[in-house]
Amino acid sequence: MISMTERVRILNTEVDNYTMDEAVDAIRNMVLLRGNAYVVTPNLDHLINIDEDPEFEAAYRDADLILADGISLVLLAKLLHVPLKEKVSGSDLFPRVCAMAAREGFSLYILGAAKGVAEKAGEKMQAKNPGLVIAGTYSPPFGFENDEEEIERIIEKVTDAKPDIMAIALGGKKGEKFIHQYRDKLSVPLSMSVGAAIDFAAGNKKRAPAWVSRCGFEWLYRAVKEPNRIGKRVIRDIWGLFPLIRKYK
Repeated sequence: MISMTERVRILNTEVDNYTMDEAVDAIRNMVLLRGNAYVVTPNLDHLINIDEDPEFEAAYRDADLILADGISLVLLAKLLHVPLKEKVSGSDLFPRVCAMAAREGFSLYILGAAKGVAEKAGEKMQAKNPGLVIAGTYSPPFGFENDEEEIERIIEKVTDAKPDIMAIALGGKKGEKFIHQYRDKLSVPLSMSVGAAIDFAAGNKKRAPAWVSRCGFEWLYRAVKEPNRIGKRVIRDIWGLFPLIRKYK
């Protein structure tokens, strides 16, 4: 582990107690170490899945940096009297890391999202951050995780590109599992699973207004916008939270 501060436990996972600025600094330092570190950003849905999926739990257990994504973890921390400075969502972290990469001369690879979205996100991040080097982009087809040839293709594309940082948005639990399983083969100094951040960066999906995010209701905004996917997940997570609290509190 390369974490620079003491971790705190929130129910079934540990979280690094960082501010956004501290998280970006930690990511910069990890890149400079030239290892194969990776970052995860747990939300309430992830806590539920950690308890149900041993492979997902292992991905979290071995992560080098674990950042609290979403107001739910901040509120849980308060309920459990656990010190937690602030939420550090993947959607906010990704553009900050792009800006840092441009300053430091780090190259970035974007893996995931729908076809063409990663490329568009890279172009928009370059426009906002002059000097940012996009080492490559790739959007794997649906079901790639069950296709050995496709996985080898991804590994070859990434290793040929030799990025300093890789941002991953593969959907569901796939990103964290992919990094955990293949990081030795990928040999990227810093990988980060950033969820919907790639869609937001590309403009493929509209993010909640800043004031909604500051108030902690971005989850509700997304649930209203995507009721069949996000809305159902929110209901499941709220339903699953109480037995999780009873189990680990």
